[in-house]
Amino acid sequence: MKTPSFKTPAFKSPAHHTGVTSRVGTWLGITFGLCFVTGLLSHGVQHDWVWPTRPVDLYRVTQGVHVISGVASIPLLLAKLWSVYPKLFERPLVKNVPHALERGSIFVLIAASFFELVTGLFNAAQNYPWSFYFPTAHYAVAWIVIGALLVHIAVKIPVIRRTLEPKSEERTILSRRAFLRTTALTTGVAVVATAGVTVPWLRKISVLAWRSDGDLPVNRTAQAAKVVVPQDWRLKAGAKSYSLEELQAMPQTTVDLPIACVEGWSQDATWTGVRVSELVNGGDVRVESLEKDGLYRATTLPEAFAQDPLTLLALQLNGEELSPDHGYPCRLIAPNRPGVLQTKWVTSLEVEK
Repeated sequence: MKTPSFKTPAFKSPAHHTGVTSRVGTWLGITFGLCFVTGLLSHGVQHDWVWPTRPVDLYRVTQGVHVISGVASIPLLLAKLWSVYPKLFERPLVKNVPHALERGSIFVLIAASFFELVTGLFNAAQNYPWSFYFPTAHYAVAWIVIGALLVHIAVKIPVIRRTLEPKSEERTILSRRAFLRTTALTTGVAVVATAGVTVPWLRKISVLAWRSDGDLPVNRTAQAAKVVVPQDWRLKAGAKSYSLEELQAMPQTTVDLPIACVEGWSQDATWTGVRVSELVNGGDVRVESLEKDGLYRATTLPEAFAQDPLTLLALQLNGEELSPDHGYPCRLIAPNRPGVLQTKWVTSLEVEK
């Protein structure tokens, strides 16, 4: 009895050419690399890495690049998968152990990449239809993606070097060059349609931006945080305490600083209040909120930030008294810090020993 033979289907479209795969893969490697590095920085800033106070827009830029490069990766990943899907029909499925390991690593890379991009999009929209803690899972899987990507690149370097092979002579509706142009155009449209959340001059044309011009956005309201400001509220600052009226009577400083959120959006605002350096001195400062159960109800302000003249205990936003949702009676605002670390509803400032 003869063993049945399987004939590999012919996929001659230029879209499946190795040159196309290599070029799209190179673009995808760049966007994934940018996304990984900037995401690593964001994670580090939120977990006590040393981070400068200047320039004041640095975190805004790095986190904007993180989200924009993630958005750009989506059409590039889809184009890359379209380019290589005929390999699913290659026979035999597994040629040897190294080939099996290579296929397994590609499966891990694809699955982890989709996890990162999909959950990242949901996080940007502040929608969490899952039970796991997003930052921890997103950070852990990012290492899986970058590890599998480096392995994949190492295996495919010989193919990448042959990127400029002679193009296919096959006449099809979509040529090799047209496919690359379409991929680049689609990626550009995706970026422009969403980049307005972090690039102010794109906001009028970023139709899919999840934040727009107008009032400063609020991620967590006072009601959601279950914050109730007591009538006898006083700020505890070291050995002293202050009422709101006493804080308002102190010398006031006005600064223009952006709020830059981990979801990628950012917006400029004008803040007025008392410099933190005039309330506490020397060392890192622990900032406590009236919020009882939030993950970021308390943060540590490094000494360099606490002593920076731009770091305020803000009492006003854009010339008006803070609203409850923006942190009334006072909130922290510091240069070059993630929004989640700009503590609202502040109740105490304590120098850490």
